[in-house]
Amino acid sequence: MRTNVRRAAVALAAVSALALTACEPAADGSGGKPSGADKATAGPSKPVTPSKPATPSKSPSKSPDKGSSGGDDGSSADPDYAVFPCSTYDVTFTANLAEPTTGSYLLKITNKSGKPCKVLGHPIVTFGDLDGAATERGKAPGIEDALRLKPGESAYAGLMGGANDGKGKTVNSIAMTMNTESDLEQKPLKASTPGLYVSPDKNSVTAWMSNAEDALSL
Repeated sequence: MRTNVRRAAVALAAVSALALTACEPAADGSGGKPSGADKATAGPSKPVTPSKPATPSKSPSKSPDKGSSGGDDGSSADPDYAVFPCSTYDVTFTANLAEPTTGSYLLKITNKSGKPCKVLGHPIVTFGDLDGAATERGKAPGIEDALRLKPGESAYAGLMGGANDGKGKTVNSIAMTMNTESDLEQKPLKASTPGLYVSPDKNSVTAWMSNAEDALSL
């Protein structure tokens, strides 16, 4: 009987010791849980490569219009762009006797301004106190083909008073204004013409020309 009790006590002590051993934390700090229990095996994390930002597309540069001849300021490629007609404020004026028998005078203007100007048509010539202007002789070039005077350059016209036919009058001066094809106010330029006989039927003046010979031969 005592032997059975002793065996039961030993068995109970062994079971108690075994239970205590199972409840103690493991030496490796795992809390006594079996290795790998309740744990998911995690593989090495894969580095995330940041996505490359999209490169904004470039708008194609607009090529200049080949049909446009203007510059950046809107000006034309025409070399005569902004070249205005010569007025009496732009030129000096002289009149010299060329042929006494016909009362022919050579009229000369010179560009005294610091910029080019266009000489249009015929000079407008009046004779002293006489009414009316000299009759235009010959055809003048159009405005697109008008003579262009650079600073210091000259143009010429031939003035004819006419032979003394008893119908005219002698004058000692003339006045000249330029044709500007506008209502631009001008100051008449005067020149001395002593003894110039002006026939009402024969006086005339040529268009402005680039040389004196042509002006007197027309």
